[in-house]
Amino acid sequence: MPIDMTITTVHEDSLLEALLDSWDRNNTILTNLLRIIPESSMGVRAMESSPSVAQLFAHMHYVRLVFVFEDAPDFTAPHGDGVPKNEWADERDPARLTELLNHSAKAVREAVRGKIQAHRAMDIHYDHPILLLQHMLWHEGYHHGQIKLALKLAGHPLTDDEVGPLTWDIWMDKH
Repeated sequence: MPIDMTITTVHEDSLLEALLDSWDRNNTILTNLLRIIPESSMGVRAMESSPSVAQLFAHMHYVRLVFVFEDAPDFTAPHGDGVPKNEWADERDPARLTELLNHSAKAVREAVRGKIQAHRAMDIHYDHPILLLQHMLWHEGYHHGQIKLALKLAGHPLTDDEVGPLTWDIWMDKH
C-alpha cells in the first residue's frame, strides 16, 4: 500500500496571520527586554563609540518607521508625526520607548497586511511585503543581542532565568 505523501496546504490568510503573530511576538519580546532593564542602565554602551541601550531602542523604532514611510507611505498617516527626526535619540524613559515601539510595530504590521491584501508590492525596497517583516526581525534580533552584550560588558548581565521567560518562551508558547 502506498504511503500518502500529501502535504496539507495552509490557507494564505492563516499563513499571513502566523507571520503577523511572529511580528507581534517580536515586539513583545523587545518591549519585555526594555521593561527589565533598569533605567540606570539605559546609558550603557558596549564601547565608548557605540550607541547606548536607550539609543538602540530608539533606532529600532526609527528604522521601522523609515521603511514604512518609504515603502508604504499610505500606512503612515494614522500613526502620528511620521519618521522621528533623530534616529539615535537618547530617550531613557522605558514607558515612552515602549509606547514608541508599540506604535511603530503597529505601523509595520498594518503596512505589510495592507500591501498583501491589496496585492501591491512595496514602493522601493523588498520583492515582497513579508521581506520587510523578515528584515525587521533580523535587524531587531541583532540589536537585542547588542543590548544584552552591552549590559554584560558593563557588569549588568541579564540571566537566562530573568530574560528567558520574557523572550524565548514568547517565541515558543502556543496560543
